Amino acid sequence: MTQGHLVHVAAGIIWRQGRFLAAQRPEGKSRAGFWEFPGGKQEAGETLEQTLLRELDEELGIRCTAMQPWLKLEHSYPELTVSLHFIHVTAFEGEPEPRDGQALAWLRPREALRLNFLPADRAIIKDLRCPDSAL
Repeated sequence: MTQGHLVHVAAGIIWRQGRFLAAQRPEGKSRAGFWEFPGGKQEAGETLEQTLLRELDEELGIRCTAMQPWLKLEHSYPELTVSLHFIHVTAFEGEPEPRDGQALAWLRPREALRLNFLPADRAIIKDLRCPDSAL
């Protein structure tokens, strides 16, 4: 049984040279200190791809030029359920900058297992593989 309301989230797995970009949630946000894939909540009238484009521009100042949907899963927190839509970003313009004060790190999947990722994100890291188009 799900708890709370359902929120759709687009999560970008942004690749560069076999590593993906992780962001640490800053102080003042819910679940501060946890690591996550950048992205955010879908707004009314947006497709998931539009959500990801908007969020990555707002949070990191980058523009995706190639992406491919990968995996969808749901995760329940006490106050809400998130429907996470993971999207591989295999090309982008600009250099990611932490516009929300978050820490950023480029990681290989096996390195990410040492960090404290949000539970839903952590669940997919062991299956994460860099798409050939991002090598």
